[in-house]
Amino acid sequence: MDYFVSALRQNPELAIFLTIAIGFLIGQVKFGSFSLGIVVGSLLAGVLIGQLDIQVPALVKTIFFDLFLFTTGYKVGPQFFRGLKADALPQLALTVLICTSCLLTAFGLSKLLGYDIGTAAGLLAGAFSESTVIGTAADAINRLDLSQPEKAALINNIPVAYAVTYLVGTAVLVWYIPTIGPKLMRINLRDEAAKIRALSGGGTGLGQGQLSAARPFDVRAYRVTNPAFINRTIAEVESMPRDARAFVVRVRQNDALLEPRPDLVIREGDIVAVIARHELHALRGDAIGPEVSDTALLDMPVEALDVIVTNRSIAGQTLAQLSLSNIARGVFLAKLFRSGLEVPIAPDTVIDRGDVMRLIGTVADVERTAKEIGYPDRPTAATDMIFVGTGIVLGGLVGLLSVVVWGVPLTLTASGGALIMGLVFGWLRSVYPFFGRMPEAAIWIFDTLGLSMFIGIVGLSAGPSFVAGLHTTGASLVVVGLVSALVPHTLGILFGRYVLKMNPLIVLGACAGAGTITAALRAVQDEAQSSYPALGYTVPYALGNILLTAWGPVLVAMMAF
Repeated sequence: MDYFVSALRQNPELAIFLTIAIGFLIGQVKFGSFSLGIVVGSLLAGVLIGQLDIQVPALVKTIFFDLFLFTTGYKVGPQFFRGLKADALPQLALTVLICTSCLLTAFGLSKLLGYDIGTAAGLLAGAFSESTVIGTAADAINRLDLSQPEKAALINNIPVAYAVTYLVGTAVLVWYIPTIGPKLMRINLRDEAAKIRALSGGGTGLGQGQLSAARPFDVRAYRVTNPAFINRTIAEVESMPRDARAFVVRVRQNDALLEPRPDLVIREGDIVAVIARHELHALRGDAIGPEVSDTALLDMPVEALDVIVTNRSIAGQTLAQLSLSNIARGVFLAKLFRSGLEVPIAPDTVIDRGDVMRLIGTVADVERTAKEIGYPDRPTAATDMIFVGTGIVLGGLVGLLSVVVWGVPLTLTASGGALIMGLVFGWLRSVYPFFGRMPEAAIWIFDTLGLSMFIGIVGLSAGPSFVAGLHTTGASLVVVGLVSALVPHTLGILFGRYVLKMNPLIVLGACAGAGTITAALRAVQDEAQSSYPALGYTVPYALGNILLTAWGPVLVAMMAF
């Protein structure tokens, strides 16, 4: 045992990786449908191992924190700037209300109960599920005119309050938003979802390596026998089903296989390959003629390609409008992603710049449409580290600038600057997607592992004082964390529904986003049995990340005044 402890003390990198391993293990343990999550798991593991008095250089923590913040900004950048548009004003107003009430609630209760600056910052970080406050508040405390021991004591109190209030706040809100939220709005969540279920879409949660047996699109061969289609051009044939989308992608005339041209005339007995939704084939396929087996005709390459929307003329259109244009001929939309979240495919869903559209069709049609819509986002394992490194450096330089208010220096800090530049660079990537690629695996490393490393090291550093701090403030923090979490979201739900007159599903999605609680969004979607709430999540999530992170130094300044 002495050898083990000595090894961890002399080689703190081993303690860090042990913290991550145990933290991820703790985070995966479920209590019914609730789990602590890997962030809290990493904090608790760090506190536990930190009892061995492990000294970790602060620089290590800062590096991972900067990577995490830049990646967070990168993910939400397009939606953050979209939030500045007029059509997102209700969601913006709701987010500002919730985040501002978060700050004021944490400040008011901390003053009322006599909490110190560190405990107040931990309350803000934990009750509102925003781990980044731990870093930005700690940086702000380090800039106060206090002795080093006083600063260290305040900073060590942050994770104590965070651990207690995070458990209370997250667990309660994951239940409160989908359960009590509808009651506050006097609606039934599933009934509201049922009203738009025919227009909404959503995945079935397939596991890795699994494919759905349902085929939303299909290519089938039909022999033309219906006089209504004989001696007509392909353009005329495709325009006949006005209420449905079906396209001829290949024609067999006698023994010749012909590629489709708008002016190609269909003759009696020709065999046509038609791409359409599966239900259209089932209901109306025989309107052309009998279905036949023609392997050679159907042996053509098809493609599923993710395309980033960059075309200004496309952004702002609904899916219904886009489907009627020539751009969409021969292709179908399988999925639509916004800020990494799948959003409903509905006729009235508005397309934004930076959205990712998964198109399906023949290779020729998909490639043509991709050029019209934006940039094909083909799979790659490479990360543009020039982009990442430059962004963090530029952001850090901007973040180091400070303004003195009431004698207290306010600054974004280098880490806060990394978040801001991540927003800018994420937006640039959505507009000019030929550079700045960060694959999903890299985003996971920088985002999830970066935050877990940061939180784990915070736990290691605070370990020796954690237990004593918990004894001092633990009991009151449970009640304070509960109140602090519920008050802002209750105001948000009432304000969104009765003042802004927003759709109740959008209100609940926006509340989950403003509080940066992805688990609450999933709970709302599960309860509603609809993915529609995700439409209200992305813009508030982007803005909520920024405001709550910025509140760290603001709260420190308010408490210090």
